[in-house]
Amino acid sequence: MNLTVRILIGMISGLVVGTLLHVAMDPDSGIYRFLVENLFDAGGDLFIRSLKVMVVPLVLVSLVCGAASLGATGRVGPLGLKTIGLYLATTAIAVSLAITIALIVSPGEGAGAPVDVVFEAKEPPSIKDTLVNIFPTNPVEAMAEGKMLQIIVFALLLGVAISRAGESGERIRSAFESINDVLMALIRMLIQLAPYGVFFLMAKLFATVGFEEIGKLLAYFLTVAGTLVVHLGVTYTLLLVLVARINPLTYFKKMREPMLVAFSTASSGATLPVTLRTVERRVGVKNDVASFVVPLGATINMDGTAIMQGVATVFIAQFYGVDLDASQYLMVVVTATLASIGTAAVPGVGLVMLTMVLGQVGLPVEGIGLIIGVDRLLDMMRTAVNVTGDGTVATVIARSEGQFDEAVFADPEAGRVVD
Repeated sequence: MNLTVRILIGMISGLVVGTLLHVAMDPDSGIYRFLVENLFDAGGDLFIRSLKVMVVPLVLVSLVCGAASLGATGRVGPLGLKTIGLYLATTAIAVSLAITIALIVSPGEGAGAPVDVVFEAKEPPSIKDTLVNIFPTNPVEAMAEGKMLQIIVFALLLGVAISRAGESGERIRSAFESINDVLMALIRMLIQLAPYGVFFLMAKLFATVGFEEIGKLLAYFLTVAGTLVVHLGVTYTLLLVLVARINPLTYFKKMREPMLVAFSTASSGATLPVTLRTVERRVGVKNDVASFVVPLGATINMDGTAIMQGVATVFIAQFYGVDLDASQYLMVVVTATLASIGTAAVPGVGLVMLTMVLGQVGLPVEGIGLIIGVDRLLDMMRTAVNVTGDGTVATVIARSEGQFDEAVFADPEAGRVVD
């Protein structure tokens, strides 16, 4: 049985068990508390930790390898600009699409959302702090604290230096490539735990949330979910067909595992080891490009979050009866697109970014409290879109750089994980 099927079984089993516990058991009972607050919570947390433990070493080592290879050809700078430009373009398309669909659907008109939820907004970082904090003063401290943008900058500089260090650089590069192979083997071991981790995460979520929260915000929920599907099925498909010139159905089929893990964990960072392995071993993007583009995307690519921001802005404006003009909606597009880089390393990135967007157009930040009830479920969906976007951009860049292996892409068994 392949990994995708086992993850789906774990996901559906967790959903059923969680829903039954939510409906049939008292949340204050001893059995409920043992299962949900101890067993399920601990199991899900251990799974996420097992993935997150790989993120920092994987980003460092893979980016050093990629930059070392590209640095020798002088392609690091052009590739970096192309990658960031494409990520920003897809994010701008995502938020524009979200605003357009939300204005057509009008989810905030007559909404029965709760108004007694209190939301404490975190202060977003200033532009100066954002730019300065990208560059590390202590790379060891950056790795210890998981500051991904600083790790990326240090890894790129180290990789380029290795490419220019002659024979000594070749020895160091060989060592990093060996470490990268070992990390990939470790990832293969850890993702065998995915079906169990997914079960625990889904069981806890549906035991505590249930479906009644969706009913209160059904129009908003369906608008965000529908826009995510449209962006996935139209924007990414067009990029794959017109630019990468590959079959999008084959691509989406091969990306199922990272999409399912992203949906369960709601974390692009935690899913990064699975995404990187899939893009390389299943899709056919060569390591030089994959090791550069995918970690960068896990940090700055926020298409799914941008869609939530676009729909949420329209929803909150309609709920409070505030009319926004075209220039204000344009400001939402610009702010959400630029903020996808600026707030990438901030905890609770989606809500911090939405705070910035609402502030730019004069909407009450307290309106975020209206949508908190379903944000966890939508966060899972938009994270799945984010990691799919990471893979799509990596595939497009690889194709343009001649770093795409068509034989791997065409092989349905390439890189597949089985028992």
